[in-house]
Amino acid sequence: MTPEYQALYDDPEFAELRRRFKRLVFPLLGAGLAWYALYVICATYAHDFMGEEVLGHINVGLIFGLLQFVSTFGIAFLYAKRAEVEIDPLSQALVNKFNAGGAE
Repeated sequence: MTPEYQALYDDPEFAELRRRFKRLVFPLLGAGLAWYALYVICATYAHDFMGEEVLGHINVGLIFGLLQFVSTFGIAFLYAKRAEVEIDPLSQALVNKFNAGGAE
């Protein structure tokens, strides 16, 4: 690793950036994976529940499947909004500091 990048890596602001990123991403990832796992488990073991008709030929399984798309876009939207406030300003400050040679 070059000295410039090592200095950036050792910078306390970079450690704060990584901490904020993990604090944002891991809960969102966990929620998304848990929701997907629930869908797969229900589709595998709860056939009667997933086959329950809600409206006409629309059943619970179809609704769960469509909600996977909704939740994916919702998680992406939430990530983008929170990253814009919590991560992007610190990231831009580090980029500016690095480009100015202040990370040494």
